[in-house]
Amino acid sequence: MLPNSRLILLLLGLLGASAALLAAERGTRATPVTPIPSLDVPRYMGVWYEIAKFPNRFQKQCAGDTTAHYSLQPDRTVQVINRCRRADGTFVDAAGTARQLGGPTSPTLKVRFAPRWLSFLPFVWGDYWVIDLDPGYQLAAVSEPGRDYLWILARTPTVSRQAYNALLDRLERQGFDLSKLEVTRQTR
Repeated sequence: MLPNSRLILLLLGLLGASAALLAAERGTRATPVTPIPSLDVPRYMGVWYEIAKFPNRFQKQCAGDTTAHYSLQPDRTVQVINRCRRADGTFVDAAGTARQLGGPTSPTLKVRFAPRWLSFLPFVWGDYWVIDLDPGYQLAAVSEPGRDYLWILARTPTVSRQAYNALLDRLERQGFDLSKLEVTRQTR
């Protein structure tokens, strides 16, 4: 074999190994995010406390005590009121609207916090997928197809370590990088 042939074989081998490593790394991310099979929207309504989240730009001012209040409207949309405490102790609210995609038990919604007059623009709507929910509707995880956002929500400001760890195990199996998870401060 000529020296150049060995070099080409070596380079092809390195290229193949790199491709295999890249494919293995993407393996968990290649699996699509799976929402729960169905959602009883009226039962989901009410106050949810943020237990943890992936940090994001639109919650930068939030120092803790974050809640989401969902109210079903007569037109079957959901009024969303998100609230958090700033570092100075004051509270800030963000009001939005969510609409369910698909049938009446679909766990995938779109939510917008932009003014109503901008609702015709597709980019003002964000994905809100319920990807985990206990049978008692007490602990939930919400995300979107790209896994860029993740919220862990509960009906109470704290949850048992056992329930939380079991949820984290399920999220890890869905390919979420839990090292990005930030626990929400609660002062209540």
